[in-house]
Amino acid sequence: MAKILKIYPENPQENLVNEVIKTLNNGGLIIYPSDTIYALGCNIFDIKAMEKLAQLKKIKLDKAKFSIICNDLSHLSDFTRPIETSVFRFLKSHLPGPFTFILEANKSLPLAYKGHKTIGIRVPDHSIPQLIVEKLGHPIASTSIRDDDEIIEYSTDPELIAEKYDHLVDIVIDSGYGDNVASTIVDLTSGEPEIIRQGKGII
Repeated sequence: MAKILKIYPENPQENLVNEVIKTLNNGGLIIYPSDTIYALGCNIFDIKAMEKLAQLKKIKLDKAKFSIICNDLSHLSDFTRPIETSVFRFLKSHLPGPFTFILEANKSLPLAYKGHKTIGIRVPDHSIPQLIVEKLGHPIASTSIRDDDEIIEYSTDPELIAEKYDHLVDIVIDSGYGDNVASTIVDLTSGEPEIIRQGKGII
């Protein structure tokens, strides 16, 4: 059964955040809040956790396009090819924020991402995922829990989310109601922003 932890941005309890970190380090799956919708996350360096995440989304891991959640732009060079100054400035002006930026991947990606030519980077404007990444010491893999054929409450009400994913994840972080609009996906591989999916963020 999933454990529900009430962690709020205003005053996150350190012991609860540490429990999330321990779960991630032990290969667990979490559902966490963001500046857009609630999302599924796991340790990007734990291949078994990544496989569980892919199974949950009913896709093969080598076909999965899980975003990488960072707490700032300092991790960019770990996953992406060198980017132009103008692109970095563009990223800096829009992050943290409700965007997923597609960038060219380098050859140092975690095992689960090997062979990917591009990678999606997110820096949510929400203190909980930022705190998790900071305390974990590295980014987490992430994918939306929102499905187009589901009633909207499942993506906004943490209690309903926990009910649905009760036997599928280890922890559900309850930070109150979430948004029901996903991030805007922007492709920056050409150097110029190309909107792939219009979501909450406006470029």
